[in-house]
Amino acid sequence: MRELIARTVPGYAAIAEIDASKKEFEVAGRVFQGPRFATATGRAKLAVTPLPELGLPDADHFGGLAAGEQSLVLNLITARSYGQHKTVVYKQGDSYRGMPHRQTILVNPEDLAACGLRAHQRVTVQGEAGQLDGIELIPGWVRRGAALMFYPEANVLMRAVSDPESGTPAFKRVPVLLRGL
Repeated sequence: MRELIARTVPGYAAIAEIDASKKEFEVAGRVFQGPRFATATGRAKLAVTPLPELGLPDADHFGGLAAGEQSLVLNLITARSYGQHKTVVYKQGDSYRGMPHRQTILVNPEDLAACGLRAHQRVTVQGEAGQLDGIELIPGWVRRGAALMFYPEANVLMRAVSDPESGTPAFKRVPVLLRGL
């Protein structure tokens, strides 16, 4: 298998000999020993990346509010819980963040106070692609204007938007609306 990898993956020739040599190796062409780049001048080429629009939509973006409904629009961040490896969940809660189960959303206490929602209240979290009902509000250490929910449960809230250059999905800054009565 290692000989096949050595023949097919550029820079991995040394893996074919690893059983005999017992030596670690660097992937050829990937580690720079000095400030020289593979360009005509040997210098790095930098590109200006425009900053994205960082505003949040209002409640109308999510279809508006019902009479008497309390709401809060936040940027949602997804994360794995303490007791989770990739998508395998070993523990339902996350004691580091004070989240007792996976149907929770971590919100800054000042954000909760500003909109009239209460700690441990059950709310609907609505995203651009779907919603989750009965989510418990957990006050905690997250930046104002942001909230955190667990992956993969929160995936249902998000449109499949990826960066056009890197192909990375936008799961770290997704607008959501918290709805509570």
